[in-house]
Amino acid sequence: MATVELTQENFEATVTGSEIVLVDFWAGWCGPCRMFGPVYERASERHPDIVFGKVDTEAQPELAGAFRISSIPTLMAVRDRTVLYAQPGALPPQALEELISRIRGVDMDEARGRAVRTADPR
Repeated sequence: MATVELTQENFEATVTGSEIVLVDFWAGWCGPCRMFGPVYERASERHPDIVFGKVDTEAQPELAGAFRISSIPTLMAVRDRTVLYAQPGALPPQALEELISRIRGVDMDEARGRAVRTADPR
């Protein structure tokens, strides 16, 4: 599967309509973003069951701002509408594959419970 351009108009539907979504926040002027792009594209071809989205932070500043993106590239992993990973930096191919394996292996009931407990002030 090729990467998908994410915009304010399709972001919510894409994230809520797919089990696993990886989001690459990038910009054309960013050297590390340009280096990570082919790695990300190849991973999208190896994992057709995952949506690999790309947010051009120059074209979508509101979307980048909503996620407080201050450094690019930033990779975000969403599974079942829960953000499991959000870190800046270009990953080498093996690290991206390891991240995908970890995202697949997460016990989502446990992850959601942890998120609720963390948000509960008691």
